[in-house]
Amino acid sequence: MHEIGVLIEVVKSVERFAKENDVEKVESLVLQIGELSSMIPKYMKTLYPGAVEGTILEGSELKIELLPANGLCKDCNKVYHIVSSKGICPSCSSKNMELLSGKEFYIKEIECY
Repeated sequence: MHEIGVLIEVVKSVERFAKENDVEKVESLVLQIGELSSMIPKYMKTLYPGAVEGTILEGSELKIELLPANGLCKDCNKVYHIVSSKGICPSCSSKNMELLSGKEFYIKEIECY
């Protein structure tokens, strides 16, 4: 379960941002996680309270936006959702594709006061 280590690094990044910008408290944190990322949103939500305990983020809400896994078929140039089509282009049945999105992990937004 590597999510806790990632969350701790996210907390450190947010705390650095807060210090540089004279932020006293973080109300919410929005993460964007790709469908094919190694981060499991359910675990991130579960581990979040422990990761932020005793920090400027304690008591804040974690919001997660799931980013779709999209691929570009190299045979017919169609963009399609990789997960729902099981990696097979729905237009031409090719497996020859380029990953466009789905492995991302971003801090999208920090709501402060």
